[in-house]
Amino acid sequence: MSDAFEMDRIKDEIADSFDEELEMEIDESRLEALLGDMADHPDRAQIERRLYFRELFRLQHELVRLQEWVQHKGLKVVVLFEGRDSAGKGGAIKRITQRLNPRVCRVAALPAPSERERTQWYFQRYVQHLPGAGEIVLFDRSWYNRAGVERVMGFCTEDEVEEFFRSVPEFERMLVRSGIILLKYWFSITDDEQQFRFNMRIHDPLKQWKLSPMDVESRRRWEDYTRAKEAMLERTHIPEAPWWVVEAVDKKRARLNCISHLLSQIPYEDVPRAPVILPERVRNADYIRHPVPEDMIVPQVF
Repeated sequence: MSDAFEMDRIKDEIADSFDEELEMEIDESRLEALLGDMADHPDRAQIERRLYFRELFRLQHELVRLQEWVQHKGLKVVVLFEGRDSAGKGGAIKRITQRLNPRVCRVAALPAPSERERTQWYFQRYVQHLPGAGEIVLFDRSWYNRAGVERVMGFCTEDEVEEFFRSVPEFERMLVRSGIILLKYWFSITDDEQQFRFNMRIHDPLKQWKLSPMDVESRRRWEDYTRAKEAMLERTHIPEAPWWVVEAVDKKRARLNCISHLLSQIPYEDVPRAPVILPERVRNADYIRHPVPEDMIVPQVF
């Protein structure tokens, strides 16, 4: 790999971080003006960024419509995000939730099980995070930890893995029979891409926290993770809850493709709503707004 190509990759990675902040700031009314300003820079990277922002905002608008439909119909939606470390699961989840109501769409990212949880039925700690009517839950890693990191790192026995493979299809069929819409995504990246992303995290102080000792060890065990992934997909890809593989080497395309596919899996319509009319504010002649004491005001450093 040439030095010039590697430098372009690093620039793209840094630009993606800046774009993340930009996404949080821009609203749709300002998007067209931004795209207009960028029209004078017709190089490939700028065009791709323009298309990415345009499609991201369009898809996020559709996610809001889906959210309203889920509430209106009392649907229960579960979406699982799995993949190797640094595959882009978190970035995709962030773009899905970015403009949604956290009371409707929430993320479940469970820590390592406690001593007590290790003695429970394996699925028990995940069940308590399942949605009620009108809710969407996104699992940033899920019960498939057993088929992946737990198996590869030796945190469970092969007998426990085999029991998991026997149980999970029935568990998921039970969820679907209960009315839960269950979607499962595997984010797929190459060996070289994971190596590159790990190196970026090592040298970026803002992202070093993402690289745990477990992540570092996973690099050494790439082939073990591959074998575990292949067994997982083969034994848990069922008609009631199939796996969907997201090609994730290109982060932006992966996000757009995943969101677009998610929207296609849940038919939704516009929800009729009454117009919102702000009432006149009540004004009382004896109302006086008292000044805030100076020692309570945050210093205006900026």
